[in-house]
Order: sequence, then structure tokens, then C-alpha cells
Amino acid sequence: MGARAIMLQGTGSDVGKSLLVAALCRIAYRRGIKVAPFKPQNMSNNAAACAGGGEIGRAQALQARAAGLEPTTDMNPVLLKPEGDRRAQIVVDGKALRSAEAAHYMAERGRLLAPVLSAFGRLRGAHDLIIVEGAGSPAEVNLRRGDIANMGFARAADVPVVLVGDIDRGGVIASIVGTKAVMDAEDSAMVAGFAINRFRGDLSLFDDGLHFIEERTGWRSFGVVPWLACAARLPAEDAVVLDRSIPAGRGNIIAVPMLSRISNFDDLDPLLAEPDVDLRFIPPGQPIPREADAIILAGTKSTLADLAMLRAEGWDHDILSAFRGGAHVVGLCGGFQLLGCRVEDPEGRDGPAGAAAALGLFDMSTRMTGDKTVRPTGGTALARGIAVSGYEIHSGQSTGPALETPFCRLEDGTHDGAVKNGGRLIGTYLHGLFSSDEFRGYWLEGLRSGRESVLDYEEGIENALDQLADGVEAALDVDALFGLAR
Repeated sequence: MGARAIMLQGTGSDVGKSLLVAALCRIAYRRGIKVAPFKPQNMSNNAAACAGGGEIGRAQALQARAAGLEPTTDMNPVLLKPEGDRRAQIVVDGKALRSAEAAHYMAERGRLLAPVLSAFGRLRGAHDLIIVEGAGSPAEVNLRRGDIANMGFARAADVPVVLVGDIDRGGVIASIVGTKAVMDAEDSAMVAGFAINRFRGDLSLFDDGLHFIEERTGWRSFGVVPWLACAARLPAEDAVVLDRSIPAGRGNIIAVPMLSRISNFDDLDPLLAEPDVDLRFIPPGQPIPREADAIILAGTKSTLADLAMLRAEGWDHDILSAFRGGAHVVGLCGGFQLLGCRVEDPEGRDGPAGAAAALGLFDMSTRMTGDKTVRPTGGTALARGIAVSGYEIHSGQSTGPALETPFCRLEDGTHDGAVKNGGRLIGTYLHGLFSSDEFRGYWLEGLRSGRESVLDYEEGIENALDQLADGVEAALDVDALFGLAR
């Protein structure tokens, strides 16, 4: 028969669906229910590596953690990784297939419903309850034909829907009532009710608003979730959250240029959570501050495109000057490639085809190929023998003398990355590096400000998931939500 399922869809993007799914997964897990998350189609450059290879959106990896599971590619069978404003890499069942223009993908995406339903079927066969997350909004009726992410999936799989609205951004009454108004009758019939997210203040003042929505839509309210501060301590998936920088003036100053195709920026979350770290995301149009103790170049989905942006912003000069002045520099994955002497992508495997000189801090070059490395892994940072863990997701092969002084030895015996100037310059393909408490503490103490780490990052994630589940369980009629599943 398979697991029962419910689906959360949103009145728009970034209304908090991902964290609500994570909360419901943790609630079900604590009740002894075999639960799993599922998102038919995701668009994000923040990806997680699954055991055995394959990648999915990091939000689904967090949801899997909330459910007490290791992530699998079945949890997110279609992942779109933007390479430009109109182009994305298409990942199906964890494997990168090709890159496509947006218009072409939209015309052909209906063909992906079959692998989506197959992945969903495998999950249903192994669990008791599936919590499904939509993408974007069912109100985007111009995208309804061929849809596999929202109502197209819900109707094909016969999964009841709860619509989520975000009151913090304003207009939540209109967004929910308006969604009902633009949907066709068969789609609307799939919606069993709605929930309001991110409420601040006196809830009784919204009673009339709830009644109005219920009367106009015919949908029931499953409750109103308050603004939960613990949500800020959990990894975010969308780049819109990169304004979460801590105000200046505290501890080690670490600057992160906001590259146009920045990816896996949750690598920086452990540093963002450190009380003695002043992490600053530097937007276009602003220089990297001269007082920075360290600069981190995060991953990028299109290394050549972001190399061009780096030069256009003058950040290349800022980075080289800061390094000469004693600052530490770290390149993660694509950021590591930017620190070499040259990047070549003759076939356009990672964005636009071409080649260009890079920053030249490491004596190496990188050539993009059709092969993609995707795996969870760990190893030992050679400088101090510190254990590190994380995952690899990258295209391209780096070669050159710099690699003869590797950053770490991986668990399979191979070496990764490069290190220079006594550790002031580090490059690695290992995402998740700063989640390792011992390494993060060692690295922070080596900066000019010399502040220590006082954070147990992984324990903090678990505590935040439990607090999120507590808040959602107190606010929503969870019994009714789980009872709705079919």
C-alpha cells in the first residue's frame, strides 16, 4: 500500500516551506513514525552529496536529518542548478544530465514526471509517512502546464495539499485568497487547508484575518506559526538569506565576496554561528574591507563567470592586497579554482565556454570536464593531524605544483587541495570543512585577532531542529495534518 503523504505548497518562494517540512519530519520522528521528506523539483546551487554518489538540494538533506535519515537521491529527484539567468544544469536522480535554457526546460519538463513518481514510489515503499515540499507557488498559473513541482505532482500522486503563507512579508490574506482565485477547480480541490508562517505580535489581532481567509476560500486553518528565532541557526538554501551577516565590530573579521553564482554557501554557517566572528558578505559595488582577518571564496556554479565578476568588481586586487598584508585566504571548491593561475572550460561544462587567467596565488590550473565528483568524504588536515569531514561536488580537474603540498589526506588515501604560507592560504574541494569543530577552532585561533571557537556546531543544529519542532507542534494542529495524509 505504501506510506501516506501530505504536501506543503507556498503562496510564493521563501515562505518557510523547507523548515516547516523539517519541523514536521522531526515531530513525526519523535513520535516513532518512519517519516521521509520529498521535493519533486528543486532549484538551488546549494547541494548535498549522498552516499553512493548523487546530489540533492541541501534543504532535503536537512529534512532527512530531522527525520533521522541519511539523505538519498530519491528525496529530490530533479534538481536545477542555475548557471546563468536563463540556463541551468539539470540533475535527475542525483546525476547531472545536461544544461538547458529555461524555455527549453519548461517545454520538456513534463517528461520528468515519470522519474519523479518513481522516486516517490520508492520512498513510499520504505516509510510510513512522506512530507512533500512544493516549489515556487501554485499561483504561477502561467507555469501550470507540464508542472511537476506543485499541483502537477499533487494530482498525479493524489497527495493532499496545505498552502503556506508568510505573514512577515505582508499581504498574506491577499496571497492565500488570491491563490485560490487563480487556481482551476480541480487544483483547488486538492487543497485541504492553509497555515500561516512567521507571525509576530498578538495572535488574537489576526483572528478576523483567519476567519476572512476561511470564508473566502472554504479552506480550514491548520494554525499560525510564530516567528521562531531558532530557524536562523539552521542552514538556509536560498541565496536571498546572505544578508544575515552579523553587525561589524566583533572578533575575527571574515569577508566573503557575494559571487553571482555562489553555491554551497552554507559552508559558512558554522562561522556565522560563532559569537566571536564578524562574518561579512560583501555585495557587488563594495570593496573587501582592508581590516579583514580572512577572506573566503565560496563555491560557485560557474567558475569562469564568477572570475569575470571578481575582476569587474576589483575584488581580485582586494584579495591579493589583503593576502600580501597578512590576511588568511581560503578557497572552497570553485573558490579554490579561482585561486589558481588559469581556468579553462573549452566545452562550456560549467557555464559559458572559454578560458581566463585566475588570481595566481596557487601554481595550478583547472580544466572543466564532463566528469563530476559527488561524494561524502572526510580525512585529515595534514598540518595538524586534525580530522575533517564533508563532501565533494565539483566539475573540473586541478593540476600543478601547488598540489604537491596538499591540504588534507582523504579517507580513501588520496590527497585534496593545497596549502601555502604556513596555512595562510588554503584551497580545498572539501565542502563542509568549517563544520568540523576542531579544525574551525584551530583556524580561527590562527587569524590575526586570535579569537577562539566556543561552538559545538552539530549539537547546535540538533538543538535548533528540536526547538523548531517544539514551536511548530505548539502552533499547528499537527494531529489533523498527519491525519490528512493519504
